[in-house]
Amino acid sequence: METLLLWPEGAPGALGSSEEDCPAITPYLVEGKGNAAVLICPGGGYWLRADHEGGPVAEWLNTLGISAFVLRYRVAPYQYPSALQDAQRALRTIRLRADEYGIDPGRLGILGFSAGGHLASTASSLFDRGNPEAGEELDRQSCRPDFSILCYPVISMMEGVTHEGSKANLLGEHPAEELVRQLSGELQVTADTPPAFLWHTADDESVPVENSLLLAAALRRQGVPFDLHVYTHGTHGLGLATGEPHTSGWTGACASWLQMNDYVK
Repeated sequence: METLLLWPEGAPGALGSSEEDCPAITPYLVEGKGNAAVLICPGGGYWLRADHEGGPVAEWLNTLGISAFVLRYRVAPYQYPSALQDAQRALRTIRLRADEYGIDPGRLGILGFSAGGHLASTASSLFDRGNPEAGEELDRQSCRPDFSILCYPVISMMEGVTHEGSKANLLGEHPAEELVRQLSGELQVTADTPPAFLWHTADDESVPVENSLLLAAALRRQGVPFDLHVYTHGTHGLGLATGEPHTSGWTGACASWLQMNDYVK
């Protein structure tokens, strides 16, 4: 499949020109016009990107009539804000090329697993609606997702709740308190944060379920619609969870939520 470089001339702050220095999106398109679309951020602790949380998830979304784009975002040694820049650039790019991709630019969501869930959550709070005065048409596009799907996400950077590996890879060993708070999604929710679907397992030993619970509570306080599904059992990093008879129900619940919100044709 075509892989589209987000910065053909080189990404801001690039440390080289290898594949890992060149953020990109890989499209998984469904036929038709006006389809909803989702940008997928695989997890991996901001250290790598898990393959099973990319292509297979895009193919599942395709079965719902939703086009998908798997994001190759920058991970360690890159730190904040590189990954967020990549996600924002991807959202702008997809909207700019909406006609070509056969998608509705007003029905573009973001989905992330684990650290990719942190990236998706951050993109859902720290966004802009484009600069109408920008010389480049791409920069006039909004980078606000219309909805988010957050799967066992890292949400908080606060001590005792966060995933320490993701925090260290993203912010370094001794980040400033202001930056820790800025990148803690539960502290950045506003009434303009897009609706969210969240799922987690209660016994996740890598990313505590409190991450999803804190975000859900923040969304509730701001009046942002959300679905929250907490399953009794499941190790971290399940992806589609096809080997877990109960927890695998998250895909059906998510499909129902997407249909309720008119993202499934």
